[in-house]
Amino acid sequence: MELKRVVVTGLGALTPLGNNVSSYWEGLKNGVSGAAPITRFDASKFKTRFACEVKNFNVEDHFDRKEGRKIDRYAQFAVVCATEAILHSGFDLEKINRDRAGVIWGSGIGGLETFQQEVEAFAKGDGTPRFNPFFIPKMIADIAAGHISMKFGLRGPNFATVSACASSTHAIIDAFNYIRLGKADIIVSGGSEAAVNAAGVGGFNALQALSTRNDSPQTASRPFDKDREGFVLGEGAGAMVLEEYEHAKARGATIYAEVVGGGLSADAHHITAPHPEGLGAMNVMRMALEDAYMTPQDIDYINVHGTSTPLGDLAETKAIQKVFGEHAYKVNISSTKSMTGHLLGAAGAIEGLACVLAIVHGIIPPTINHFTDDPELDNKLNLTFNKAQERKVKAALTNTFGFGGHNASIIFKAFEA
Repeated sequence: MELKRVVVTGLGALTPLGNNVSSYWEGLKNGVSGAAPITRFDASKFKTRFACEVKNFNVEDHFDRKEGRKIDRYAQFAVVCATEAILHSGFDLEKINRDRAGVIWGSGIGGLETFQQEVEAFAKGDGTPRFNPFFIPKMIADIAAGHISMKFGLRGPNFATVSACASSTHAIIDAFNYIRLGKADIIVSGGSEAAVNAAGVGGFNALQALSTRNDSPQTASRPFDKDREGFVLGEGAGAMVLEEYEHAKARGATIYAEVVGGGLSADAHHITAPHPEGLGAMNVMRMALEDAYMTPQDIDYINVHGTSTPLGDLAETKAIQKVFGEHAYKVNISSTKSMTGHLLGAAGAIEGLACVLAIVHGIIPPTINHFTDDPELDNKLNLTFNKAQERKVKAALTNTFGFGGHNASIIFKAFEA
């Protein structure tokens, strides 16, 4: 069968750099850090006392008080972000076939804050099970997709993808596949996460995964730097409206980019550590290129997973060099996690947005906080350190890798009719 073309017609962002797409992009291109001391709970006794929180988010600006109490923060982020993307896309809900419009959404954890609150309340009680009747509907990782579909009456494919930090990239790839196979015309896709709470910070601290640079939060996320020592936890959401090309053309939609390929693989190695030679990362990038009928030479920009961990950054650069060969030195590479922190299951969504925006604006966002070269890394690679670079971007690839060895890569291309 002939596969349909899939284009991006709407964008939404709710991030530590800004609560909409324009402010997110301004923060990225200007190299702004979203890290600061934690405000959402008392972190004074934690090893890590800072994070990349969403700022100035008032639930009552978006939900009435009663409704807001029934929705976990991660799902609130999802609904707000998806709303921006849908409005940005400009499709008329009364004119589209809503049976062919769906939502595929990713979250690595879901309602962690709700889970923490309910268990704490039970533990402090007398043992009588007094749980909030909305405990389960608030907590489950699929409920964000449900809320978006209910708000807009989208009756097409509707589910959640859960693959740790690769969750929202998997969601976008699934949306891409459903549309190109002709099973939907429009899918709102992306991901959200809200794990900046005691359970989230404490759990990642116990894994020794987080930076503990409490004296300098804004410089703590430093991918590829010799002194990197862990990631910075972030929260927020990213959304895209993916649409079948002829459907978008017929309604006169603005097209921002085309989705042309996706790759999926597993490290099959370790629950948290990457394969030391980047085997899974190599495989997933090759699969994405093959799916897109592209060669390494076609890629201008790679938005890397780049979490600022000693093992992860090294393994990913090794994989890029093996897949891209000499072209690895000609492509721009950057980790926007240096600015946003790591949004876990929402990382792929906001980093996919960064790729689309790089294509639209011809600007590569930087990897900030580079102070000292790491002798174990090939420092001839263009890791776009500290300052954005202007470049025409015809095609961009983004990588996301999750605990459990889950890998996903997706390629966006400048749209040509």
